[in-house]
Amino acid sequence: MNKKVTIQGIAGCYHEAAARSYFGEEEIETVPCSTFPEMFDRMNNDRSLLGIIAIENTIAGSLLQNHELLRKSELSIIGEYKLRISHVLAALPGETMDDILEVNSHPMALMQCGDFLQAHPKMKVVEKDDTAGSAQEISHRHLSGHAAICGKLAAEIYNMNILAEGIETNKHNFTRFLVVADPWQVDELNRHRSKDVNKASMVFTLPHTEGSLSQVLSILSFYNINLTKIQSLPIIGREWEYQFYVDVAFNDYLRYKQSIAAITPLTKELKLLGEYAEGKSNV
Repeated sequence: MNKKVTIQGIAGCYHEAAARSYFGEEEIETVPCSTFPEMFDRMNNDRSLLGIIAIENTIAGSLLQNHELLRKSELSIIGEYKLRISHVLAALPGETMDDILEVNSHPMALMQCGDFLQAHPKMKVVEKDDTAGSAQEISHRHLSGHAAICGKLAAEIYNMNILAEGIETNKHNFTRFLVVADPWQVDELNRHRSKDVNKASMVFTLPHTEGSLSQVLSILSFYNINLTKIQSLPIIGREWEYQFYVDVAFNDYLRYKQSIAAITPLTKELKLLGEYAEGKSNV
C-alpha cells in the first residue's frame, strides 16, 4: 500500500518535491493541506498519515510556528531532507520570453529572483499566495502573457513551458524539511529504511538561573555530542522564560543516550522530538 504523506501546498509545491526526493523510489500519495495547522490536524485524526514539514531555510531562517506545532503534537521525527530551492520561469506552451508581460509568484520567491526580474523590467511583478498555485492558475485559466516563478516539478505537472531555469539570485538557498509520523509507525518505518540513527531533536525549558544553559551545553560537549542547532522561543505567559529547541548529531548512540540522561535533571519539560538519520540534499 502506498504511503500517504501530508504536504503544505498544492501538487507541485516544494513540499511535494521534498517528499518525493526523500522517499525516492517508494510510491507515495501526497495529501495537500492549505496550512501547517491543517496538516497536524489531519495527522492527529488519521494516525496512518505521514507528514513532511519545512523547519528552516538558509536565507529566511527558522519557521518558528512549525517548531511549536511539532512540540504540541504527539508526532515523532523519523527523517529529514535538505532541498535546494531552485526556481524556474514557466509559461503556457508556445510562449517565449518576449511574450511575458506579467510574472506571478509568492513574495519570497519573487524576492529570491530579484536580479533576474531587474534584468527584465518590462515584466510586471504580481504577488500571489503560492509558487505552484501561480503555475496552476496560469495553466488552468490559459493566461497568455503571464509566467510563474515556481519549481520545476510544478511546471511539469501543469504542462508549462520552462523559459528559464535557475533564476534564483542565491544558489545556496536550501530548505530543511522534517519527516514526521505517529510514534507507533516509527519502528516499522525505520526498519524498512534501515538507516543508522545519528541525529536527534529535542525541546526543553530551563530554570531561570545563572548558567543553566551553559551547564547543559557543557555536558553535551563532554559526551562528544555535536550541537547542530539551538533555537529559543519565549514561553507565553511566563515572562523572560524560554523553550530551547536543540538538534544534535553523534557518532556513538550509547554516548548520546548517556548525555540525555545527564542533562535531564538540569532541564524542565524535556521532550525528545525524534531520533533519525542525518538528511541528504538534492545536490
